[in-house]
Amino acid sequence: MSAPTIVEVQGRKLSLTNLEKILYPASGFTKGQVVDYYVRIAPVLVPHLAGRALTMKRYPGGVDQEYFFEKNAPLHRPDWVKTAPVWSGSNRRTIHYILANDLPTLVWIANLASIELHPSLSLAADIATPTMIVFDLDPGPPANIVQCAQVGLWVREIFDHFGLRSFPKTSGSKGLQIYVPLNTKTSYEQTKSFAHAVAGLLEQEHPELVVSDMKKAVRTNRVFVDWSQNDEHKTTISVYSLRAREHPTVSTPVTWDEVEQALKKKDAARLVFEAKDVLARVEKMGDLFEPVQKLTQKLPQLAGLAAESEREEKESISIAARAAARQHPKTTKKTTKR
Repeated sequence: MSAPTIVEVQGRKLSLTNLEKILYPASGFTKGQVVDYYVRIAPVLVPHLAGRALTMKRYPGGVDQEYFFEKNAPLHRPDWVKTAPVWSGSNRRTIHYILANDLPTLVWIANLASIELHPSLSLAADIATPTMIVFDLDPGPPANIVQCAQVGLWVREIFDHFGLRSFPKTSGSKGLQIYVPLNTKTSYEQTKSFAHAVAGLLEQEHPELVVSDMKKAVRTNRVFVDWSQNDEHKTTISVYSLRAREHPTVSTPVTWDEVEQALKKKDAARLVFEAKDVLARVEKMGDLFEPVQKLTQKLPQLAGLAAESEREEKESISIAARAAARQHPKTTKKTTKR
């Protein structure tokens, strides 16, 4: 075991350990490279983490070894690492979550081999108010992210109808995630109910490809639209977070054009990005997810979604009727003069 490396980050001294340790055996990606990635991506990542209760997913032995989730901030943390107290009803105690508000804190977190970062959908200061609604599209094999792209475009279409913008990102694992920023007063009860209704509507319209049931047995070759992530007690992988996969893939913001092209070409590789790719993309494209932080949009009423469902159902019936009429035109009896 090598001696710790002492570094100074924005005036804070940190002791970094085992930087040469390989955390991704298949690619030889080391802990030092994990730390380096988080340092370089910090200008766009930290704003998405700041003020949010953070759950760390730690892999001290590497991505192929045991891991654990850590919600409560370690007692050995530096005194400058900020935390937020959040009451946990299930645990019947207050949990002190880390707030990754700055670069030194992010580096300290990375040094814990916290490869994955899972922030709350709400700010810690108003923990009961989500700032966004999220759809986690999870493919059941042999379906993959290409099928998720199709479902994602259907999700976009629904919100386009209400005049709301939505933003796609890869999960960094198998699927795709769609974020609809709100940043207005709402509740998890409202966002979860709405997400569930959207998932049900998509399943109703596209039963061959979409499932809203959480049972894994029904997901084969279909896409599970996970609406349940919209919950105060759940977290979703952060944008720009590394994932503990075979290679150092990242949950990456993408454009809708990229989603459309992946579907058109049926090419899942178009929506897979590793750490080096993401750094290059940010340098070229900036933060595609920046609007998610600030864009204010109001969640529609469920009644509006029901009305839209009814309208689309009538339209589809009308289209089907017209198609049937073209295939089976009415015949008229010929009359002969006597």
